Amino acid sequence: MIPGMNPKQMKQMERQMKKMGMDVKDISGVKEVIIRLEDRELVIPNAEVNIMKVMGQETYQVTGTAVEVQIEEKLIIPDEDIEMVASQGQVSKEEAKKALIATKGDLAEAILKLNQ
Repeated sequence: MIPGMNPKQMKQMERQMKKMGMDVKDISGVKEVIIRLEDRELVIPNAEVNIMKVMGQETYQVTGTAVEVQIEEKLIIPDEDIEMVASQGQVSKEEAKKALIATKGDLAEAILKLNQ
């Protein structure tokens, strides 16, 4: 549970926690823990995870070394946007889609780019 603690200390700590109404259990078989942030993920392979229940609330403790992974943003362009840019820019749907991808989905900027 806590690295560096000897078994006797662990038992004493568990008894004290039970007296205070705290219940701690290990989760076995955890392969990895992923924490998703807005622009990246923290991946913790082979993590040790404990659940602590106190007064009806669950707290998860994750122990391990995190690896930071950048997330590639997936751009989804609706068909209506492609049709609008194609009609306003007087181009094919393929050209309109390319312009929208280049402008990261900005309709006005895509139309202006096509009209130049």
